[in-house]
Amino acid sequence: MSQPIRLQSLVASPGAGFDAPFEMLEACHERVHRMLALLQRLRAHLRGHGADTQAQQAARDVMRYFDLAAPQHHRDEELHVFPPLLAQGDRQVVAVVRRLQADHRVMEQRWTAARGVLQSVVDGRTDALAASEEAMLESFAGVYEDHIRAEEEMVYPGARALLGEEDLKAAGAEMARRRGVV
Repeated sequence: MSQPIRLQSLVASPGAGFDAPFEMLEACHERVHRMLALLQRLRAHLRGHGADTQAQQAARDVMRYFDLAAPQHHRDEELHVFPPLLAQGDRQVVAVVRRLQADHRVMEQRWTAARGVLQSVVDGRTDALAASEEAMLESFAGVYEDHIRAEEEMVYPGARALLGEEDLKAAGAEMARRRGVV
């Protein structure tokens, strides 16, 4: 792959603010897809170019997103999206929410392993990924597809229907506060 990894198109943020929490959560999903696409391109780039400057920067960008933004996003869901769905008690919905909560724990565990691989790229210690490292990165990325689909198709619409305007304002305000946004 002789073309440089173009970060700007992969990290550009869709516009959504704290006054529209569900739109913000969906925009975060778009950024997750962009970061996973960057991770995929990074893996291909490493095969042809090793841990050059572009690879190191791409690895840093993926790390920054999944170190900082992803945990906040999961916390948003745990605090503002999942509770009303669990409280309303529909067995099918509760089962999906419990699976999504478990996914968050799996994502955290897999991220720890994936992050170690990316740190070795950042440090220039890895020019080519071993099969086990490729599998680790694939395993990390793989948990997201069904997770995001369940949230966007079932969980977000269900929670949105249960929350009033004041609930949404309070959720947005808490999300902003937790991130240090005034």
